[in-house]
Amino acid sequence: MAPVRDPRPIVISGPSGVGKGTLYKLLHPDTFTLSVSHTTRGPRPGEQDGVDYHFVTKDAFLDLKAKDGFVESAQFGDSLYGTSKATIEEQTAKGQTVVLDIEVEGVKQIQASGFPARYVFIAPPSEEELEKRLRGRGTEKEDSIQKRLNQAKVELEYSKVSGVHDRIIVNDELEKAYKELEDFVFAEPPSRP
Repeated sequence: MAPVRDPRPIVISGPSGVGKGTLYKLLHPDTFTLSVSHTTRGPRPGEQDGVDYHFVTKDAFLDLKAKDGFVESAQFGDSLYGTSKATIEEQTAKGQTVVLDIEVEGVKQIQASGFPARYVFIAPPSEEELEKRLRGRGTEKEDSIQKRLNQAKVELEYSKVSGVHDRIIVNDELEKAYKELEDFVFAEPPSRP
């Protein structure tokens, strides 16, 4: 396997149900690692601290945030979530390329902070196909599907903003989309003037 020539973390975003997880799980685990986020929510059955999330108290989370310890953070319901700079730095120091699965607001925060990263947006072939995939999972109630579809419209609109993403990959065929992702992550870093 060729070495990754550009050590910057890879920020992957895209609507729920588009196949982000399926794509990044195909990347070689000796080379790539998924960033483990911090959260104030309690662990779900089977989740492990430090593997699925870093489970922390609200006070510890807010303390880290006050010390500018996150590249991005958000609140969903009553729980706080964030990607810590230290986690990314630790994995990068081990020679791994960190992959961050981030919502659109997090992408905006990371870009605004100037944190060095590469940005990939995974798009569905169409909004109709995305709805079909979400319904096909059979894990969501109708109101949740509608929320996800509305959020998808926002994310798809944001993906059209020039200069936001380094690459937009349409996940209409898994093998083709993965090849595009692989070509991107192993590409030469841009030369500096």
